[in-house]
Amino acid sequence: MDRFTLNNQLIDFYGKLLSTRQQEILNYYYYEDLSLSEIADNLNISRNAVFDALKKAEEKLNYYENELHLLADYNFRIEKYNQIKELKHDKVNEIIEELLNNEEEQ
Repeated sequence: MDRFTLNNQLIDFYGKLLSTRQQEILNYYYYEDLSLSEIADNLNISRNAVFDALKKAEEKLNYYENELHLLADYNFRIEKYNQIKELKHDKVNEIIEELLNNEEEQ
């Protein structure tokens, strides 16, 4: 998995644990696809300050994942759900769909 995709997923799991400013910078960078210079202009800070804040936020996201493993556990569950679905049992697939929907809502 590439860094961009991984960080997008980590933001989904741990983004709320970051400061408001870090969330804002990550949102600009990962969801609005703004460059560091564009983010700096929007926030009236230097490009270097954006770079540093982005790097620190990404480090925190990785720290949280290393400690809590929420993304890894989620991916493991999804993989197992899909393996069970391949067994093609109607009632089991119905239950798996409910579990998958619940995963997506959280």
